[in-house]
Amino acid sequence: MEVRESKVALVTGANQGVGFQIAKALAENGYIVYVGSRNLQNGVAAAEKIGYKAQAIQIDVTDKGSVENAVATVQQDFGQLDLLVNNAAISHAGTPGRTLEEIMAANRPSISSVDEMRTVWETNVFGVVVVTQAFLPLLRKATAARIVNVSSGLASLALARDPENPYAPHFELIYGASKTAMNAVTVAFANELEKSGIKVSAVSPGFTATALNNFQGTDSVEVGSLEPIRVALEEDGPTALFTGPNQEVYPW
Repeated sequence: MEVRESKVALVTGANQGVGFQIAKALAENGYIVYVGSRNLQNGVAAAEKIGYKAQAIQIDVTDKGSVENAVATVQQDFGQLDLLVNNAAISHAGTPGRTLEEIMAANRPSISSVDEMRTVWETNVFGVVVVTQAFLPLLRKATAARIVNVSSGLASLALARDPENPYAPHFELIYGASKTAMNAVTVAFANELEKSGIKVSAVSPGFTATALNNFQGTDSVEVGSLEPIRVALEEDGPTALFTGPNQEVYPW
């Protein structure tokens, strides 16, 4: 085990998009960062771009064996983890190459595929639980550990019923509801871990142009990553808070 001088972070789904930007910012701020990727070579390429103390780690959040291997690697290298960012997510599991509009049309609750819903939730909800549970022993060894779950403004049930919210009509069962469920997971962990000093928060990047939406988002990945980066770097922030762009506090 190495003698560590820096804090250690792991970001899932960090080989591209918002996850990559979070990992890059953490590395630039002195963290040793594990760049989590389902495909190890993609993670290696991303870690090489980041430089500093970034290193690739293979982790598929839907594969318990893969998650356990990642835990064993961090345990062997450093013996603890200061920050876990659950960023890995998928927006759909249907026919590739569709536009965002086509995906939304197919995902209407009355006709959406339950099989596709299960596949998306396996990553976006159950994957977050599996990864968090697996890394908790290492997080408990850190002085002020944090867990940051990358969510979506679509996740808020209050906003989904707000007639002033232009995105409310797009709340659906496959992606939107998966992020609502992930927010529930966030609150559940925050409640249990609060007394132990581990803070758990959810953060939305906003409508960011990433592979999640066929790069049809209105914000650049750099702009969309600003709030997730701020939350990831905030060591003395509150627990159980859900925020979005410009530090706006969202209702659960």
